[in-house]
Amino acid sequence: QVQLVESGGGLVQAGGSLRLSCADSGGTFRTFAMGWFRQAPGKEREFVAAISWSGSTTYYADSVKGRFTISRPNAQNTMYLQMNSLKPEDTAVYYCAATYSSISQHGNEYVYWGQGTQVTVSS
Repeated sequence: QVQLVESGGGLVQAGGSLRLSCADSGGTFRTFAMGWFRQAPGKEREFVAAISWSGSTTYYADSVKGRFTISRPNAQNTMYLQMNSLKPEDTAVYYCAATYSSISQHGNEYVYWGQGTQVTVSS
């Protein structure tokens, strides 16, 4: 059973950085491709970044490319999202998720979701 828990959210000024973590207490994390999504108030959930089970392939939304980095170090049951040069428009609840697909940008392909962590970027 996959149980995802996000952490690392908070309040940061524009231009600052945060690192989000996603841990799996169920222990089967490494067999899944993973992704980060976010949802701002009044908006639909959107794709942020994804990584294959091996970590060799990554995808990014155009809005975060060059600023965010997704990673999943070997031998760790944790995935990270390093967020640099944050902008007020990055404010949202961030969710990690797991998919049986090799890698995906589509939320409907993800079967396990965490509870989310709030990221707020002040101007």
